[in-house]
Amino acid sequence: MTCRRKWIQISIIAAIMLVLPFFFPSGYYYRVGALVFVNALSVVGLVILVGYAGQISLGHAGFAGIGAYACALAPTHLGLHPAVAILLGALISAALALLIGRPILRLKGYYLGVATLGFGILVSMVLSNERALTGGPDGMSVPDLGLRSLLRDMGWRISGGEFWYGLNAVVLLIGIWIALNLYQSATGRAMRALHGSEVAAQTVGIDVPRIKLQAFVISAVYASVAGSLLALQNGFITPEVAGFMHSVEMVTMAVLGGVGSVLGATLGAAILTLLPQVLTVFAEYEQLVLGLIMVLVMIFLPRGLLPSIVAKLRGRGE
Repeated sequence: MTCRRKWIQISIIAAIMLVLPFFFPSGYYYRVGALVFVNALSVVGLVILVGYAGQISLGHAGFAGIGAYACALAPTHLGLHPAVAILLGALISAALALLIGRPILRLKGYYLGVATLGFGILVSMVLSNERALTGGPDGMSVPDLGLRSLLRDMGWRISGGEFWYGLNAVVLLIGIWIALNLYQSATGRAMRALHGSEVAAQTVGIDVPRIKLQAFVISAVYASVAGSLLALQNGFITPEVAGFMHSVEMVTMAVLGGVGSVLGATLGAAILTLLPQVLTVFAEYEQLVLGLIMVLVMIFLPRGLLPSIVAKLRGRGE
């Protein structure tokens, strides 16, 4: 990927973010857009792990839960500002990913998937059972970030939806920029070589365990920051943020859009976040229609939406 192509991708996403609000019929859509950006951030982290390095994770929602509850617990029990709590959650997630990543990344294929699934379930169980600390299944409130009040004092009158739309958009753009830079770096090339063949990567001198661990830690930080933003945006959090279904949603978003493409994974996150809003007209058949759409996409566009469409357009152009 050339530097020019990288900036074209970032510019396309930034332009879409700027133009979309002109078509919003109400302030509710700012909230939906902000949710799309949060989901896209966590999915970009999965692109690094799955798309670049070729490692699967079915428990990444556990890191999102750690980031979310860091923003709920750290201000209350440690007196930290919620913005600092985001960093604390990211550091805890990185340290935990470093700790558990060493043994479980020795596994491959579905063994690795089951191991990461176990981690996610463990985090979810801890958050559900520690009622005195986390509020249990009922969840707990999350302190306000305070930045909107600061902007209001400076004369900027914006609603909560507009604030979170703007903040999450900026964070997502930074995350995409980091991921695309990583793709071009020596570490990114090593990850892609590892994805192609571990044996070949070892043959040319790549430290395979270290590269796997780096991808796992980086993706964990992405998930943690996304979980923190989700908690702060909603003002309330429950253990569902670390649940198995959230992990499945993250992987599905990545695969649907194109797990090897940052732009494609962002598209996948947008589609799977928006589809339930659109399919409410089908009432009780909503999940059935959503599942049918996903099956059809996987059958006819197996590489994911964006890579498959681009490949077809290039083939037609040739």
